[in-house]
Amino acid sequence: IASKSTLFVSFYPGEALQLQIINFNFETVKVTWNASEYSGTNLTFLLKLSGNEAYRPCSKYTLQQGYTAGCLLKVEKDAVLHFSIRNGTQPLLSKSLWISNYLKPRSLSDLSFQWHQGAVTVTCSDLWYKGLVYEIQHKSTFDTEWQSKEAKTCNVTLDSLDAEKCYFFRARVKTLESSYGSDTYPSDWSEVIHQQRGKLTDLCRENSLFPNFILAAGMLTFLIASLLLLPLWKLRRVKKVLMPSVPDPRFTFSGLFESHQGNFQEWIKDTQNVAHLNKMEDGEQESILEEAAVVQLAEMPMTAVTSPVYRQTEEEEATGEAGQLPRQPPQDGEVVSLGDFTFVTSDNSYVRF
Repeated sequence: IASKSTLFVSFYPGEALQLQIINFNFETVKVTWNASEYSGTNLTFLLKLSGNEAYRPCSKYTLQQGYTAGCLLKVEKDAVLHFSIRNGTQPLLSKSLWISNYLKPRSLSDLSFQWHQGAVTVTCSDLWYKGLVYEIQHKSTFDTEWQSKEAKTCNVTLDSLDAEKCYFFRARVKTLESSYGSDTYPSDWSEVIHQQRGKLTDLCRENSLFPNFILAAGMLTFLIASLLLLPLWKLRRVKKVLMPSVPDPRFTFSGLFESHQGNFQEWIKDTQNVAHLNKMEDGEQESILEEAAVVQLAEMPMTAVTSPVYRQTEEEEATGEAGQLPRQPPQDGEVVSLGDFTFVTSDNSYVRF
C-alpha cells in the first residue's frame, strides 16, 4: 500500500494495477483501476462477498474512454470482498479485504440548533454504525478561520457565542482509526447553515462592516489632509504679509505699455490733461463735461494789444446807436482763453471780454 486508499499490486513482474476502493456508508462499494499497461482493453472484474459463493461478474461497470475502468456493487453491511481482475482468462490481480477499511460515511443533512445563554447546541441523527466522530465547525463574520469541536455523538455544544452576530455552521463525520484503520475517508461537509439571533437566515453579510470602514477611512483621510493643508495655508498668509504682491502697472496705467512701450514720459504727456468725470452724490444733478477744457496760459505784453477786443455788433450798427466804448484790457495782466471765452487777469481781479 503506497498511500491512503490506493493499492499497487503486482501479480506478474512488470505488470501493475493501481486500485482505489471506497465504501459509501455500507451501501455501495466502488472499485476503480488504472491499467496503464492495458490501455484500450476491457478488463473483467469478478467478485464474491462470501467465501462459500462462486465468483460472479460485475453487474455495473464504470467506463473511461469507452473501456472498463471500475465496478460498482451493492452492499448492506460490513463484509469481506473477494475479487479478481482479469484480462480475458488471464488473471491480473486477486484480492480479499474488509470493505469497512475503506469506509466513507454519508454527509449530515438534518442539523438542528438550540440557542441558550451565549451557547448553541447542534444536534443531528447519529449514523447506525459506531466508531465515528462528529465534527461541528463554526465561524462568525469577524473570523477568518473555522473553529472546530468534536464529539462521539451528534450532540455538540458550542460555547462563547454572541447571538447578535451572524454565524456559519457546517458538520461532517470522521471514522476512528482504531476502529477502521487509516484508509478511510471523512464524509463530505454538510451544507453551510447561517444563523443570527437564534434564527436561520439566508446569508450572513460578511461585508456588513464594509460601509462603516469606508466611512471611518474617509473621515481619517479628510482629517489628515486638513492637517497637512493648514500649515501651507498659514505659510501663505505669512508670506503675503511679509512679501505683499506688487500690482501689475499694466492694469493701473492704461496704455503705458500698449501704446508707449513703457515710456512713462511719453505716456504722462498724453494723459496729464485728461479729467475724469465724477458722479454727484445724494441725488444731486450730474455735471458732465463732454470735453475737458484745455486752459492755455500765455504771457501777453501790453504792446501786443493794439486793437479793441470788443467790437460793435450788427444790431448796434443797424439801430445807429452809439455803442459803448471798447473795453481796454488792463495794463498789467495775462490773457486766458477757456473755450469761447477770454479773460484778462490781474493780481486781485479778472475781466471777461
